[in-house]
Amino acid sequence: MFASAMLSRRAMVGSIRPNISSFCNATRRSPTNNNIIRRSTNNNAKDAPITKQQNFAERNPFLFQLGVATAKTSAADIMVQVVVDRKSFSEIDYKRNGIFVFFGFAYLGGFQYWLMVNKFSKWFPTRQRFATLSLSEKLKDTAGMIDAIKMVAFDVCIHLPMIYFPAYYTCKEVVTGNSWNPLDWVKDGCTKYWNNKDEDLLAMIKLWGPSDCIQFSMPLYMSMPFRHMVSFFWTAYVSFTRGGGDDDDEGDGTDAEGEQKLRRRLSVSGDSA
Repeated sequence: MFASAMLSRRAMVGSIRPNISSFCNATRRSPTNNNIIRRSTNNNAKDAPITKQQNFAERNPFLFQLGVATAKTSAADIMVQVVVDRKSFSEIDYKRNGIFVFFGFAYLGGFQYWLMVNKFSKWFPTRQRFATLSLSEKLKDTAGMIDAIKMVAFDVCIHLPMIYFPAYYTCKEVVTGNSWNPLDWVKDGCTKYWNNKDEDLLAMIKLWGPSDCIQFSMPLYMSMPFRHMVSFFWTAYVSFTRGGGDDDDEGDGTDAEGEQKLRRRLSVSGDSA
C-alpha cells in the first residue's frame, strides 16, 4: 500500500513538470511578454539618474558649444583689437565686438551645429558610430572613413567657400562699412570676398583640411567645441606672430600691405574684424 502511494505521488509530480516547462517556454516565446519586458527596460533606462561621469558637455552638447562659440568670438575680437589694431583696453569698440558676438552665437554656434551635427548625422549615417571607435577600429571601418572624407570634402568645398565666407564678409561690412543698407552689406561683402578668394581659400584648406580630419573623428559632444578652439588658437597665433609689426616699417607701404594680409588670414578663422 505504501509502495502504491509513492508511485501515485511520482506520477503526479511527473505530470506537473511538463506543464511548468511548457508554460515557461510559452512565456519566453510570447511577443507580448517580450514587448512588456523591453518597454519596462527602456522606461527604467530613461528614468535612471544621470551618472556623475557624464559632464555638462555630454548632457548639454548644444548649449555647451554655443557658449564656447560665443565667448571665443568675443575674446578673439578683443584680442585682435588689442594686438592688431593696437588699442588699449579702454579704447575697445564694444559695439563692433557685440556684432561679432552675435555672429559667433548665431552662425558659429547655431547654424554650424545644425549643419555639422544634426544634418551630417543624417547625411553620413556612420558618423556617430565611427566617432566612438578606437583608432585601430577606425582604421578597419571602411564605411566610416569614407563618410569622414565626405564630411571633410563638404566642409572645405561647399560649406566654407559658399556659405561661411559670404556670411562672414557680410557681417564684416556691418562693422566696417559706411552704408546702412543691408543689400550694400551683402554686395560689398561678397565683392571683397571675391577679391580675396585666392588667399582665403588656400589658407582655409591648410587650416580646416587637417582640422576637419580630427573633428569628424571625435565624439559629437566634443567636435564643435574643438572646432571653435581651433579657430581661436589660429587667431591667437596669427595675431601674435603678425600683429605686432615693427615701427621701422611704417611709411614704406609694407606695413599696410602686411596688415591687409593679416586680416585676410584672420578671416579664415572667423574671428577677426
